[in-house]
Amino acid sequence: MHFAPMPHHTNPGAVVAMLAILAMALLLAGCDDRSTAKHQNPAGPLNGKRIAILATDGVEEAELREPRQALDAAGATTMLVSPKAGRIHLWNHSDWGDYESVDSTLDQARADSFDGLVLPGGVMNPDALRLDPQAVAFATAFVGARKPIAAICHGPWLLIEAGGVKGKTLTSWPSLKDDLTNAGGMWVDQEVVRSGELVTSRKPGDIPEFNRQIILLFSGR
Repeated sequence: MHFAPMPHHTNPGAVVAMLAILAMALLLAGCDDRSTAKHQNPAGPLNGKRIAILATDGVEEAELREPRQALDAAGATTMLVSPKAGRIHLWNHSDWGDYESVDSTLDQARADSFDGLVLPGGVMNPDALRLDPQAVAFATAFVGARKPIAAICHGPWLLIEAGGVKGKTLTSWPSLKDDLTNAGGMWVDQEVVRSGELVTSRKPGDIPEFNRQIILLFSGR
């Protein structure tokens, strides 16, 4: 945006008027920028897809938020599903972190209204979910319907209870290796693994590649 310089002998009233015009022009330009930023990817590869993210207190913050942001940016509608209403408390590496608002409780959510499922990790989160019959039933419905599932770090723990490990090649946080192997899975130490309708990763450091693969998974590619 360019404005011509004002003459040396300008009427003060004209100066005020010109400054007002300049301020209004800048304001309108700022509004246009903000409007555009809200719609950066109106036709992403996941447009029309509804993805459930199942988590509770103790979920690793990066493993929930970063994949969710990637899915949203790709056009998906993501919903945080949890056994509890309100907010869940996130875990940030070695201590409690931020909070995240729950979109739907398990007793309200229906697996058949979603196109895919994300299971983030953190130790406490999947350990609590695998002891919750509603959480197990929710994940089992995705496994039974052969809907795509993405799990990272300790997230695959829940898949053992849901019957989603047997015959799959998958990865996870290393401490789950024996649990997943005993449940009939083939565990490998890789950044990301895709086995049919399942994508798994090991840790927060794998998130960039995990995000790329889950977008491909949920888009059916």
